[in-house]
Amino acid sequence: MRRLSFMMFLQYAVWGAWLPLAGRYLSASTAEGGLGFTGGQIGLILGLAGSIGAIASPFIAGQVADRYFSTERFLASLLVVGGVIKWYTASQTSYQAWLWLSIAYGVVYMPTLALSNSMAFANLNHPGQQFPKIRVWGTIGWIAASWIFPMLYLQTGLHVQWMPPFLVGPELPNVTARLATSLHFSALISWGYAIFCLFLPHTPPKPNAVEPLAFAKAFRLLREPSFAVLVAVSLPISVIHQIYFIQTPPFLSHLGLLDSQIGPTMTIGQFSEIAVMAGLGWGLSRYGFRSVISVGAFAYFLRYMIWSIPTLPVSVLVASQALHGVCYACFFAAGFIYADRVAPDDARHSVQTVFGILILGGGPVVGGILSGWLAEHYKVVGGGVDFAALWRVVALIGLGAAVGFAAFFRAKPVSLSVPSKA
Repeated sequence: MRRLSFMMFLQYAVWGAWLPLAGRYLSASTAEGGLGFTGGQIGLILGLAGSIGAIASPFIAGQVADRYFSTERFLASLLVVGGVIKWYTASQTSYQAWLWLSIAYGVVYMPTLALSNSMAFANLNHPGQQFPKIRVWGTIGWIAASWIFPMLYLQTGLHVQWMPPFLVGPELPNVTARLATSLHFSALISWGYAIFCLFLPHTPPKPNAVEPLAFAKAFRLLREPSFAVLVAVSLPISVIHQIYFIQTPPFLSHLGLLDSQIGPTMTIGQFSEIAVMAGLGWGLSRYGFRSVISVGAFAYFLRYMIWSIPTLPVSVLVASQALHGVCYACFFAAGFIYADRVAPDDARHSVQTVFGILILGGGPVVGGILSGWLAEHYKVVGGGVDFAALWRVVALIGLGAAVGFAAFFRAKPVSLSVPSKA
């Protein structure tokens, strides 16, 4: 349990070190120290890149990890390569370089998300109850990376305040340009994580599996009505989930937060996620998958509707990020658990990956394109974006997804306490 927990800590620290700051750095003007990319360009960099990686995952993670290599060593190899790509990307300033390097990074990093999930499921005796306790350490890792980076690289003279992000200090000169250093920070974590993978439980491949292609069996699981509904609703939810990471950094800057405060402020959602994840196993046992996942989908609608009301105090708009924990834990974490429970024994890696294709593949690319379109469509005279209108559209998508899931999903009877099939 301890090794799997620290694995999740590092898995999401790698991501949390740079993603919350990317939208601000890419959108800030060159005069401010950013790269001055358009909304459409940012959407492709942050959406298309991850989508290509997720779509390649059945071949990279599912088929290879399920059949040919031990999970922990394959995971370490991907992390080493990913760290090299991130380190080099930090020095690039052109759109073309960022796009192609981001695509390359997506191809090697996105499979690690499925691999870390399947690694955990394969080595837990009671995954339905134990996985939320393991996964919460990923949230803690995201928080730690989001706080440590600005404290080390963006600020000086830190002191405590009662408002988020709680620890603040004067920003260093050229703070926006310094945001690129978050990629270096991510690379260092990635290489450390790769070394740690060698100490994870040995998880060998299954060479005697009955299917010649594991991901083919995983895709056939879409014939199961409950899984098909979950996948279908995951698409619009993952679209608006991606828009959160693209548009929230410039939105917080629009509200008046400093660049060094954006990453720590966004961790309000992760603190909430810890609390929700802690009770997720109990919630699934008590209320079932349909109720819990419906609550997660509705929380997306509620958060974005709050953000669409510009007359609310900034403190309320910032604090409402706490709903992010409900969104992620109740929808995505519960969804991963459900996918594991209905998965065939010899294709569990691949089922996790197929589910990931939607939430990390199709959703992000559509979300990136839609985010760029909304940013351009609601651009205001003199620069900036009408965020109230943008968030209103995103909220309505969340409402439609929540209603659709509650109306059509009927869970296949599964046990949350049976031993792992691995």
